[in-house]
Amino acid sequence: MPPSDMRALRTLCRARPPATSPRSRRPWRQTASNAAFSHRSFPAWFVRGGTSNGLVIRRQDLPPEDEWPSVLPSAMGSPDPDFGRQLNGMGSGQSSTSKVVVLGAPSRAGADVDYTFVQVGIRDGALDKAGNCGNMSAIVGPAAWGPGPRRARHRVGARRDGPPRPPLGHVSGSPARYAPEGEYVMDGVPGAGSVVTLSFVDPAGAKTGRALPTGAPVDTLRLPGGSRVRASLVDVGNPGVFVSTHGLGLDRAAASALTPAAIEADAALKARLEQIRRAGAARMSLDPDVESVPKIVLLFPGGDTPDGVDIRCVAMSMGQAHKAVPLTLALCLGASARIPGTLAADLVAARPGGMRDDAVTIAHPSGKLDVGTEVEDGKILSAKLLRTARVLMKGDVYY
Repeated sequence: MPPSDMRALRTLCRARPPATSPRSRRPWRQTASNAAFSHRSFPAWFVRGGTSNGLVIRRQDLPPEDEWPSVLPSAMGSPDPDFGRQLNGMGSGQSSTSKVVVLGAPSRAGADVDYTFVQVGIRDGALDKAGNCGNMSAIVGPAAWGPGPRRARHRVGARRDGPPRPPLGHVSGSPARYAPEGEYVMDGVPGAGSVVTLSFVDPAGAKTGRALPTGAPVDTLRLPGGSRVRASLVDVGNPGVFVSTHGLGLDRAAASALTPAAIEADAALKARLEQIRRAGAARMSLDPDVESVPKIVLLFPGGDTPDGVDIRCVAMSMGQAHKAVPLTLALCLGASARIPGTLAADLVAARPGGMRDDAVTIAHPSGKLDVGTEVEDGKILSAKLLRTARVLMKGDVYY
């Protein structure tokens, strides 16, 4: 190689990284460099929170929020209408791995960080900020500040009718700190990690203002074609539409065979579940066209529930059968089981021993989890869940 080329190569290797590098503390600024396709990038962490994966990004490293649709879908590999695999980005074709958390400076007293959760549509690339992801909430504290106990406020862009209800993240140790290594094992994730306790204070009515949006523990929903189905419409943490397999006309053998893979292979069942979800959304005065809220959950009779478990479920998320359970939906189900007259409460009460006072153990396709719900005079004061979280990678994401 000629000496002039060697000098040019050494100069290039010593060149400072672009303004979008993690070392930069300047806010987003469009330049000729990052406008070019090969340099369209921003610093991010790729993380696991509970049973979900996604990106964590600082708000200052993104363009203004109204420009996120030109950045975030491409980073995740969406839209992918033909294949639904997101191979050209950081997603992997599952609703539980097509998530983004954006962190910013706190805008309210008592919070350490503001965070915005974004669900990225796999096939259409739509950005949905209407709900929260409890699993990804577990990574907010560790990602925002690292060691130490933290309080995070979740900003939900679509909820403007009341104050936000922040999840509190607790870690253990003396002094209290977060460390990824630990001994807590959660179903759905291989290995052990440091436990993160998520406390949801006053979680009822997160979207509608009431734990039972219609005031009734069970509603009868009318579907296209004139058929009807009984459902419990509950709003705790995130709204859910809960139906029993028996109410869908499935016998015990058919219900026992309902795995996520079996549901994905049954187009007619998926279409019917979506009809029920949309009818439940309309009854709760929510927009049926918003896929993420509410979600629909199938509940199984006691004979199909493993020992040591109070209730078994399979959830649908963004049109897909979930391979575990969305955490805020587990919170909603755990609270629903404590509300007399709901389908969940009736199923739990029918089991030997009935309802316990301390927690509800929920079985899902990847294992089980406990939801601790504090209830006083019929009011849901708080709910707690245990998760683990880990930062998997830091670097630049190209879009």
